[in-house]
Amino acid sequence: MRSMAEITSTVRTAETAELQRLIRVVDALEGQFRQQRAILQRRGMSLPPGTLNHFQRLRAELESALNEHERVTREIDRLRALGRTAELINSTLDLNDVLNEVMDTVIKLTRAERGYLMLRDPETGELEFKVARNIEHRTLLENEFIISRTIVADVARTGVPIVTTDAGSDARFDSQQSIIRHGLRSILCVPLLLKETVTGVIYADNRIKSGIFADQELQLLQNFANQAAVAIENARLYENLQASLANITAMRNLLSNVFDSIASGVITTDAEGRITTMNPAACRTLNLRAADCLGKPLWQVWELIPPETLQAVREEGILEAAEVDCEVPGRGRLNLSVSLSPLRNADADIEGVAIVVDDLTEQKQRERQLETVRKYLTPAMVDNIRSIEALGLSGERRLITALFVDVRDFKRHPLRLAPQELMAYLNRYLTVAADAITQQNGVIDKYMANEILGLFNTQLNPSEDHALRAVLAALEMAEGFCALYRHLGEPAGARYFRIGINSGVATLGNVGSATRREFTAVGDSVNAAHRLLENAQDGEIVLSEATYCACADVLQRIPGLTLRCEEEISVKNRREPIHIYRFYRKDTL
Repeated sequence: MRSMAEITSTVRTAETAELQRLIRVVDALEGQFRQQRAILQRRGMSLPPGTLNHFQRLRAELESALNEHERVTREIDRLRALGRTAELINSTLDLNDVLNEVMDTVIKLTRAERGYLMLRDPETGELEFKVARNIEHRTLLENEFIISRTIVADVARTGVPIVTTDAGSDARFDSQQSIIRHGLRSILCVPLLLKETVTGVIYADNRIKSGIFADQELQLLQNFANQAAVAIENARLYENLQASLANITAMRNLLSNVFDSIASGVITTDAEGRITTMNPAACRTLNLRAADCLGKPLWQVWELIPPETLQAVREEGILEAAEVDCEVPGRGRLNLSVSLSPLRNADADIEGVAIVVDDLTEQKQRERQLETVRKYLTPAMVDNIRSIEALGLSGERRLITALFVDVRDFKRHPLRLAPQELMAYLNRYLTVAADAITQQNGVIDKYMANEILGLFNTQLNPSEDHALRAVLAALEMAEGFCALYRHLGEPAGARYFRIGINSGVATLGNVGSATRREFTAVGDSVNAAHRLLENAQDGEIVLSEATYCACADVLQRIPGLTLRCEEEISVKNRREPIHIYRFYRKDTL
């Protein structure tokens, strides 16, 4: 059977190799993601914030762990060469067990009443009690820690052992308060020396008998302490090694979790092109199982990348990137972004290839849909769609101007029109109104048969002069309707439209479900705009006082505009009535 030393050496070698491999993988992935960032930036996108920083921090932590692992390994190798002090204290590497065995052995060898073992804290340099035992092998409580701190400090400082057969009559210590107060008699204190450095102190005493410690006990304890120091340091280093290995395992698990959570597919191969790693995203994208792919040549699993391409990346150290349309069994035709880069080891030698795969199919579909949307909305509105998407199914309070227009009441359309003819007839009127709203950068909230609601200064079309734009849209409608009347041969002076405009705070947001929603505005100010429409006469544009005040200086300078302040009207859910302004243009009368 293999010895413990051989097993430990094998484990350390394997862990070192594993850390080095993890560092190489992280380096390769960082390079791939830097390349992906450049590709995404050309498309106006970016990686999630902090992605590259995460890899850099992970690499730094792995390097730190590797350095610490190698340092501890070298130290253990040197200490192991010193041999074990005795089978009793070297039968375990548990630090607490070793310390207790050392202290019990000290008490037994020296016939002491009590024994204390103190170790120096590597960070603070202070001595700390680690073990306190009595002749009955019982661990002492903290209030039983009765020692001469002067003797302990001297030994720790000088590295020279001290023995006194009767401390009370010893000229060196007879004035020490702790010795007088506690009646300390026989005291033996030796340093724990490791490479001529004091790592701790062993202290033993007897309050009952004097003269039990002599040079023979001193020499015996010093020799034992020198060997025990090695055993203690071995146990402590082993404890540190265990903590280091636990840290390495945690980092390896973290890296595994990072691989599993990366949205991009990641595949790595060895020098022969065999797959060594394949994260879940790659499996989902290519509809494959990692267990079926690991160890197989990449081109047998995924025919898109031939062996010649892998060979070129390995031998020439070049980067390859492309967007391809390909058929993936079980998923259909996909648009994929594929990039390949050499995978280098710690010596910068190429030992494989790293492949990053991104599924751009949905993105390409969204881009095509967005191009379709751009045909119906202004570019500014399309760019602002994300602002309302971020609202989810909630709302946002905002100052807006709402415009309601009744293009022509159904009762006043020509008689005997078939349904299809009536629809076409109505759409001609709706087109005039919709074009006027869009021309002034308004958003059409909804069509309601013969009525339209237009909104100004929403998240889609922010504008400081929203009230004026709504009024100008109304004037353009009036002109457009008059031109349409003439084209259709309507009687002279015929006016069928009515318009109501109000400015105020409303709640704007998405209504509907998670899969189907509409952007709209609700609130008292929107209801007030419709109330103004209801109070408008044929051919009239009715403004609220809020809208009028927002653009009065401009309206007063428009030639041919007749404006008059009319009565107050009441609006549902409002305590106070609102003042209204009616206006016309002479050329639309």
